[in-house]
Amino acid sequence: MRGARKAIPERGWVADLYGERRPEGWWVSGESLYRPKYLATNWRMIVLADLGASRDVPWVRDSAELWMDRFPLEGGGVGGNSKGIGHHCIVGNMARALSRLGYADDPRVRRSLEWLVDTADPKGGWSCFGRGRNLDSWEGLGALAAYPRSKWTAPMQGTAERAAEFFLEHELHRQGERYAPWYRFHYPVHYYYDVLVGLDLLTSLGYSADPRLRYALSVLERRRRRDGRWNLDAVHPDIEGGADRWFREHPAQRPTPWALEAAGAPSKMVTLTAEKVRARVEGTI
Repeated sequence: MRGARKAIPERGWVADLYGERRPEGWWVSGESLYRPKYLATNWRMIVLADLGASRDVPWVRDSAELWMDRFPLEGGGVGGNSKGIGHHCIVGNMARALSRLGYADDPRVRRSLEWLVDTADPKGGWSCFGRGRNLDSWEGLGALAAYPRSKWTAPMQGTAERAAEFFLEHELHRQGERYAPWYRFHYPVHYYYDVLVGLDLLTSLGYSADPRLRYALSVLERRRRRDGRWNLDAVHPDIEGGADRWFREHPAQRPTPWALEAAGAPSKMVTLTAEKVRARVEGTI
């Protein structure tokens, strides 16, 4: 295991990302670390965290520090704009990724998690853009899930439990019946949600045996290929049946798709996530 982890930055996708990185620590644009979506530094750092990169690697640490410096959150966290005002998706994504990169003990990450607790809906979950609670507000719960349980405070515990219950009430699919991409598997997921994202999140939090996951788990099993793998169905922005009209009306906001693998083909990233879900349900991890 140690040998495999040590090799992560030396070859494969992490090494490829390093090859595209500028010596100053950013990707694509040094002026904005957020745009262009999904090519700039913000999105690369999230992927690096997913791939097992660590702050122990000097260039990863330098880019992570640059990322945090450029997104200060009022009160000492990360995920804020130039005025320090936080946005749920950015705070959640950054806190989740930074915990995975090895920054769980950093006070900036802890303050970001406290901000997520403070801004959660009292009934569970979060509201993006003030439109009410929805399943696509998973980033806050994802950040808590990535943070070591030993470091959770009582408010964090309560926030996670209420948010998980909100997702379980919807059985990971009932809200998605109005949005076709919910049933397609993606990577990178960026700030989007689909059934596999929900299964990975809730099983990692210990809800593998909850009967309200049965339908979502049945979707996962039906989508398994005969060779035991799963396909990458689409790359975000997956606009069919979703935000196609909004992007036509706001062409300047349309992100640039970027992926590690080809859509419509077997995917290492999707298969890895699916197998982790199955292993948790079977009680082997």
